[in-house]
Amino acid sequence: MAATVFHQALATLQSNCYLGVSGLSQENGNASFRLISKGVKLDINLLGRRTYCSRKRTFSIIEASTSQTTIFGSVSSPSNGATSDSGKKSSEAALILIRHGESMWNEKNLFTGCVDVPLTKKGVEEAIEAGKRISSIPVDIIYTSALIRAQMTAMLVMTEHRRKKVPIILHNESEQAKAWSQIFSEDTHKQCIPVVTAWQLNERMYGELQGLNKQETAERYGKEQVHEWRRSYDTPPPNGESLETCAERAVAYFTDHIEPQLLCGKNVMIAAHGNSLRSIIMYLDELTSQEVISLELSTGIPMLYIFKEGKFIRRGSPVAPNEAGVYAYTKRLAQYRQRLDEKFQS
Repeated sequence: MAATVFHQALATLQSNCYLGVSGLSQENGNASFRLISKGVKLDINLLGRRTYCSRKRTFSIIEASTSQTTIFGSVSSPSNGATSDSGKKSSEAALILIRHGESMWNEKNLFTGCVDVPLTKKGVEEAIEAGKRISSIPVDIIYTSALIRAQMTAMLVMTEHRRKKVPIILHNESEQAKAWSQIFSEDTHKQCIPVVTAWQLNERMYGELQGLNKQETAERYGKEQVHEWRRSYDTPPPNGESLETCAERAVAYFTDHIEPQLLCGKNVMIAAHGNSLRSIIMYLDELTSQEVISLELSTGIPMLYIFKEGKFIRRGSPVAPNEAGVYAYTKRLAQYRQRLDEKFQS
């Protein structure tokens, strides 16, 4: 039985291009093998029943026994080589969405788009406060955009987390970058959270508006024209992206790379931007193109979804009619956090 499972797992790895330069071994009645491929190391002991959860570019091996099931490790994609482990036993997974804290161009009221601008002091404080709000929700893997304001937010959020695991950005620029960033201590590896960066989660590219003052632009082109550029679904600013175009890349990345992690039981945090997160929320909440254009996300406010039985259940909601579209830390989120606190203490 073990040998059969061993060869099935091997065939799966080969069909998904995970076996390049690798070393394999099989021992006695229990099958085991070591995979070393492109900077990724997996040691698998086939002791009993084994299953794998795979969808498109995501690969995860689940180690099971009669008493417990643990996620042994995952590779987010061949290009990323992301690895992480988790010891949780759960029928549901948490998805946390956080728009980055205030950036230096938010403060100056400038169109930022894909310009790589850092956080302000207020933005740092917002990220830290967001971290306090989700400090009891376990996080197995983090996704951010390729922009520094989202990455700063993710890192600052995790400084407040109760588990004190260290977020580690996975570098995939070259074979050397992957090799040089390997972790060789198993104990240290268990205390790390992989951080995957993806340009597909970047803010909407605002084209020729990037760097312009919003108020001055409205005075120049008219408020109605600027409002259409900023809030319509399919009208892009000059030489920029529409929300529709931004949604195509952001949602495709979410369904290809992030949703499979949730299907495998991983708790995921995404630190990104107003428009890329609006696009993902449009998908999660099944919003129409008209509904999503009125959706606003405040900087540094965490949004929680529970992925259960193939469905996304939102645990955050608009705070009040006079603040429509601004997601808040709600009673239901507090109740979920309290439930997790009890698990920590048990």
